[in-house]
Amino acid sequence: MADTMQFDLVSPERSLASLRAREVQIPGAEGDLTAMPDHAPLITTLRPGVVRVAGPDGEAAFVVTGGFAEITGEAASVLAERAILAAEVTGAMIDDLVAQAEAAAEAAPAEARDAANKVVADMQALRAAVGA
Repeated sequence: MADTMQFDLVSPERSLASLRAREVQIPGAEGDLTAMPDHAPLITTLRPGVVRVAGPDGEAAFVVTGGFAEITGEAASVLAERAILAAEVTGAMIDDLVAQAEAAAEAAPAEARDAANKVVADMQALRAAVGA
């Protein structure tokens, strides 16, 4: 069994990380999960949250607003709608994300309102997760 796996995080704007990892904590749409070397293959959607990476060179954390993750036994790749290094996130950024989610929820048709309100709740929980 390998003790590390490749981790890559990309957003439409740029590649944020490409490093070796022992574990990657991912905010999956169906719940949090931890990817480790030799993980069973999996593709999942992401909810707003924090991706945490622990590896031989230390730890890193990234805020994501959604996207997809693909996990194999050798790698974990996160394709994020929006991603920011957690250390760079400010309260104003989180306020803006919450406001955008609230506006989208108000404008959502009735059949999509529950899902939109879940995004609002996830964005508000993100504030606590990053301490902003």
